[in-house]
Amino acid sequence: MHKDFSGEAAFFDRWADENAKRLAPVDPAVLARYARPGRLYPKEYCFRLLGDVRGKSILDVGCGEGEDAVILASLGAQVTGLDVSAGAIDLARRRAALNGVSGRARFVCAPLQAGNLPERSFDVLWIDNLLHHVLDDLEDTLEALLRAARPGALFVCSEPVNLSPALRKIRFLVPVHTEVTPGERPLEKGDLAVLRALVPGLRKRHFTCLGRLTRFVIPDFRYESAPRWRRLLCDGLHAVDRLLLGLPFFEALGGMGVFHGRVS
Repeated sequence: MHKDFSGEAAFFDRWADENAKRLAPVDPAVLARYARPGRLYPKEYCFRLLGDVRGKSILDVGCGEGEDAVILASLGAQVTGLDVSAGAIDLARRRAALNGVSGRARFVCAPLQAGNLPERSFDVLWIDNLLHHVLDDLEDTLEALLRAARPGALFVCSEPVNLSPALRKIRFLVPVHTEVTPGERPLEKGDLAVLRALVPGLRKRHFTCLGRLTRFVIPDFRYESAPRWRRLLCDGLHAVDRLLLGLPFFEALGGMGVFHGRVS
C-alpha cells in the first residue's frame, strides 16, 4: 500500500500560498552562482555534478514551487517537475512563466506512482529533499523513479541524513524551530543501504556540520543578497566542513548528504 500524501500536500499548499505573495524573477546572481557552481554547499555540488545541462531531459522529483526547475530550465535543460502539492505546482508554473521558461519546464501534480511518467525517458533524476518524506515507501519510490531514467542517466540526490544518533539528540536540545511534515525524518544507515542496492556504484559526499550555523549567520538563507562578510563567514564554515567531513571518521557529523551515480 502506497503512502497517503494528503498531509504533505496540505503542508506545502500552505507554504505556497504564503510564498506566492513574494513571487519574483530569479535573481541573476542565483543563476550566475549555479551556472558556475562551487563545491562548498550541497546544492552547488549537485549542480557541479550535472555539468552542462543544455538539451538534457531532467526529472525534478518533489519540485515544490519550482525554484530548481526554473534554474535548470534557464540553464538550457528540458525539465519535468513532479509534486503532490497543487498549490506548489501552480506557483511553479507561474514562476516558470515569469522567468520566460514555460517552454522548457512542465509540471505535474501527482504522487510519483500516479504521475504516468514515460519509461526510460530522462537523462537526469534530480531529487532535492524529497526522499526523507517517503521513507516508509522508499524502495517502491526509487524503483518507480529508476524506471523513468534512460540507461546511464545521472542520479543526483540531496537529503538530510542522521548517521550520529548522539548528535541528533543534541540537536533537539537546541531551541531552534523548524517546520516539518508528518512523519518526515533524516535518512539513516538502513535507508542508505536501500539507495546503494538500487543505484550500483552510488557515491556520496557529506555536508553541514559547522554549516548548521548558517541559520544564525544568514537568518533568511538568502545567500546571494547577504552582506559580503556574512557570505564569507558562511563560506569559511562550509570550507572547514568540506575538509572535516571528507574524512570517513568524521562524515557521520554531517547533516546533509549528496548521493550520485549512474542508472544501469
